[in-house]
Amino acid sequence: MLANPVDSYQDIYILPNQEIAPHIIMEKLFSLLHLELVRLGSQHIGISFPEHDNNKPCLGSRLRLHGTGADLHELALSGWITRLDDYLYCEDIKSVPEIRQYCVVSRVQAKSSPARLRRRAIRRHGFHDEEAKKVIPDTAFERLELPFIMTGSCSTKQPRFPVFISHKIIQNKLMNGNFNSYGLSLGASVPWF
Repeated sequence: MLANPVDSYQDIYILPNQEIAPHIIMEKLFSLLHLELVRLGSQHIGISFPEHDNNKPCLGSRLRLHGTGADLHELALSGWITRLDDYLYCEDIKSVPEIRQYCVVSRVQAKSSPARLRRRAIRRHGFHDEEAKKVIPDTAFERLELPFIMTGSCSTKQPRFPVFISHKIIQNKLMNGNFNSYGLSLGASVPWF
């Protein structure tokens, strides 16, 4: 087994605020992190939401950054988070404790909207509008019940869209790999504790 490159973590807590809902601050935090990971070109910093609740669905009020101590210190030194200092409490960067579980934190995308599926059917199969509506009714969409966060994209310039986030616990299995510019991965795992 390869050594775990994710040897450190940092917890960032959203402070209680009577005027701003926690999810609004989390969205801003997530967006600022995305901008900084793009700027740094980092593929070695992952995230998790230790307080997430798939039953609500809610991500909670804590964001955990995962990476090497050097990567997390580089991120911290960039000052990416200072605009939110009044709304957050950042713990020091710490070594990962002895763990027995790992977690893959990934983005889950629902199947396309019926309108998009119809346009694709018209383009690929030569259907007319009415044919496409019969084949792909308005009810032909997947509804995700996972926690999500609204954000934008630096690469596509898409202003706001939901990023549905899945936490898949894996017992005793480190899965090495890279993280995207949101700190998510389809295969790389982070320590879960």
